[in-house]
Amino acid sequence: MTSAAIPRASVAVASLLALGLIAMPLFAAVVLPPPKDIRSGAIQLDAASTEVDYKNNNIIFRDVIISQGELKVEAQRAEANSLNFENGRWTFTGNVRINLQQRGSLQSDRAIVEFKNNLIARAVITGTPAVFQQQNIARNLTARGRASAIAYEVGAGVVRLSDNAWLTDGRNEISGPVLIYNIREERVQAASQAGASDRVRITILPNQTEKRETPK
Repeated sequence: MTSAAIPRASVAVASLLALGLIAMPLFAAVVLPPPKDIRSGAIQLDAASTEVDYKNNNIIFRDVIISQGELKVEAQRAEANSLNFENGRWTFTGNVRINLQQRGSLQSDRAIVEFKNNLIARAVITGTPAVFQQQNIARNLTARGRASAIAYEVGAGVVRLSDNAWLTDGRNEISGPVLIYNIREERVQAASQAGASDRVRITILPNQTEKRETPK
């Protein structure tokens, strides 16, 4: 394959993008075991200091770490209105880092984490930008993404990048208004509204061997 084939591939991709919705694997398909719930056991909380505002029913933690099973949330500061994790909503600010399943992570300036039935259910991070990444050790690749907002649905195992969303596996790049990445299957789905000014865009990076000229 030569570099001249890339424009033809781009035309084919553009035809798919005209439909407004595409799905593409960032990595080669792999056979995965049945999904398991990565949340197990009690929720653990560790903090350097705690302040309780009884008048406003507010609790502040500094240098805080909250973990449950494989999930872990770290930040310089966290605020909540109670320690009840049955149905709670916490705000984390300052160097926020969230460890996800399968060697994934999120980083941002701010995060809202929702608890339901004593489980970490959802996290929405915002930043300039908010950052996602996941390592694929078997193929020595790392998927990286950024957006103004990234929502992580723990049960479904997906992250939703929105507002100036961009994602790469180190070889190909995709950008658009909304990118949905399945952490378990390592697949991304991109969508745009028909006729919208913000379109999905894919950049196919040719291999080094494709850039070499054919010997004469």
